[in-house]
Amino acid sequence: MDMARIIPAAVARVETRAGNSRFIATIGPVFSVEEAKAMIGRVKAEFADASHNVPVYLIGHGQTTIAHCHDDGEPSGTAGRPALAVVQGSGLGDVGLVITRYFGGTKLGTGGLVRAYGDAARAALIAVPRAEKVATVTAMAEVAYPLLERARLLIEAHGGLTLEEAFAAEITLIARFRREAYPAFADALRELSHGATEAIIVETDEATIMPLK
Repeated sequence: MDMARIIPAAVARVETRAGNSRFIATIGPVFSVEEAKAMIGRVKAEFADASHNVPVYLIGHGQTTIAHCHDDGEPSGTAGRPALAVVQGSGLGDVGLVITRYFGGTKLGTGGLVRAYGDAARAALIAVPRAEKVATVTAMAEVAYPLLERARLLIEAHGGLTLEEAFAAEITLIARFRREAYPAFADALRELSHGATEAIIVETDEATIMPLK
């Protein structure tokens, strides 16, 4: 059975406050340590005047992950580690997070910092749109005009995404499916056309990013 891997679909940013300090959390997808470092570098450059820019990333999913965090000048264990723990508990993978702090003059103490960075990470995870990284099959089929609407409905019913429709003597449909859903679609299309239409696989991808609805 294919297991979907949940990842951030795009970059998101959210601001929280604790005491008089501002915490700006920037979160987004990263698929390698190099991409994570580049994202962290961009955020640090954008907020170069901040008191702290605390980086966290988690590359991969499940048992095969690379995790990293850093306190960036905050007391040891009060910033990066609580933020990473929140990310690890979220079920997301391939995620980069930078929590920027502008110190507001009021010290939060060790417990206050742990809560503030944890809360900032949780707010970021709530704000970020999600996608799945899944194995997919892209297939092509030539469909007679009278069957077009029913073929479209079949694609939708099997969770497919229509990528192209080309109109000639027949309609050429190109659609993408989760790998595990494709065989049932191919059988249903064959049945719909009484064996006249056969879907042909034109591409497979082990890691297609599909936004969650």
